[in-house]
Amino acid sequence: MSIETELVETIFKDLTFTFEEKQLLAQSFIKLNLPKHSLLLEAGQQVYDQYFVADGCLRTYYIDPEGKEHTVQFAIEDWWISDYTAFFSSSKAVMNIECIQDATLFKISKKDMELLYLKIPKLESFFRKKMERAFASFQKRIISNLAQSASERYLNFVNSYPNIEQNVKNYHIASYLGITTQSLSRIRKELVKG
Repeated sequence: MSIETELVETIFKDLTFTFEEKQLLAQSFIKLNLPKHSLLLEAGQQVYDQYFVADGCLRTYYIDPEGKEHTVQFAIEDWWISDYTAFFSSSKAVMNIECIQDATLFKISKKDMELLYLKIPKLESFFRKKMERAFASFQKRIISNLAQSASERYLNFVNSYPNIEQNVKNYHIASYLGITTQSLSRIRKELVKG
């Protein structure tokens, strides 16, 4: 399968493109294959790119001044990932991105995205809608962390992301929920009893 066909079928399933547009897309994206445990991005690096996850599982995490990791996002098949604050502000990353499983990604730079918006205008709408959904999801997560118990946050996580739980370690889920692994075990036991 050519990269043009793979890109359109994998990332832009609902859009149709001319032959020339497919070639532009293929020239703008770079396919990456990364092994489990590799770091895609480290805090302190300049961020020029965002990544579409074709296969695998990644997590974005922040390390606080005391050295504690805080999982901010998971990304599985058909999701986008980057340190978006750094990506959109052309600044250095504060997040790290780790491959939790072997991953196949498609990388695109902000510069190339901007050029594609001009040459293929329907892409701007496509990406705007993706970012709107992502923003709504992050806002729901913030409200959940402020207003829900740990058990409610866990149930919300499992219901919202059923394909993630089996792909990540317990301490990653606990970190994402803002609880300890012991609390996560206790919550699971209580839910099985209840």
